[in-house]
Amino acid sequence: MSGPVLVTGAAGFIGHATAHRLLERGETVIGVDIVNDYYDPALKEARLSTFNGRREFSFHRADVSDVEAMAALVRDNGVKRVVHLAAQAGVRYSIENPFAYEKSNLAGHLSMMEACRHAEGFEHLVYASSSSVYGEKPMGGEGFTEDEAAMSPVSLYAATKRSCELMSQAYAKLYGFPQTGLRFFTVYGPWGRPDMAYFSFTNKIMKGEPIEVYGEGKMARDFTYIDDIVDGIIGSLDNPPERGVNRVLNIGDSHPVGLMTMIETLEEAIGHKAEKIMRPMQPGDVTATYADVSKLHALTGYKPKVMLKEGLGRFAEWYRDYYNR
Repeated sequence: MSGPVLVTGAAGFIGHATAHRLLERGETVIGVDIVNDYYDPALKEARLSTFNGRREFSFHRADVSDVEAMAALVRDNGVKRVVHLAAQAGVRYSIENPFAYEKSNLAGHLSMMEACRHAEGFEHLVYASSSSVYGEKPMGGEGFTEDEAAMSPVSLYAATKRSCELMSQAYAKLYGFPQTGLRFFTVYGPWGRPDMAYFSFTNKIMKGEPIEVYGEGKMARDFTYIDDIVDGIIGSLDNPPERGVNRVLNIGDSHPVGLMTMIETLEEAIGHKAEKIMRPMQPGDVTATYADVSKLHALTGYKPKVMLKEGLGRFAEWYRDYYNR
């Protein structure tokens, strides 16, 4: 194995899980995260505490948009592979605080590409994109494919993620280092993000509070369990494209589930019924997401294993343990 792997967003949901998987297979991992307060920093700190005692893991509390700090981290540690997952997440928050997305997503991505292009013998940059780049698309028929134009984002968050893909395209052509952008579909599971619907629903159901169901419950999402997502990330990292190529791949479950079905499955996992308040669609949301993962499967053998009932059951068990409910 060629030196340590740098994982940005290591205190985040997906970054935390990815770093652990890399450690489990004998890699040395350098984690980076600013640990901001977009959601409860205590959860991020708790994730980081799971690395205590792992000598192969080191952590740097830093902002990925800090160009000099990122360049030094890559250069001084002989980093040749980067999994760049740090970003300002959330469709709805991008309407309230747009400049957080400009700094974390655009400046942060450019900072990481600059660090990678100056690294000697650099091998592969894997970075997080999003299914939100596809915009609104009628449900039914085929899933979203990477060959679609993806030029009609309906939120600033989506626009920043598509912009990152285009910047990577330019850098791959200009400087030659291989890159892979992963378009994540809805990721869920233990240690997840509290701003996600399944997480906030669980919190309210367990407190006996009503839940707000947007889009009148008619939305559908391609829910993908965290362990399956990490399979795809590691598989992509291990199979870089040719030099000069920025490859974009869907990573999801490819079995979209209606929002009301998800809620029913969650109620079963928790053991309580939810009082539901139906709300209209919110700005920036899309009706459905549906991943065609045939390219990722052909490259890595990727095939999601954890179905929604099992995955939400595991999440509910973790939630009770973590929050002592």
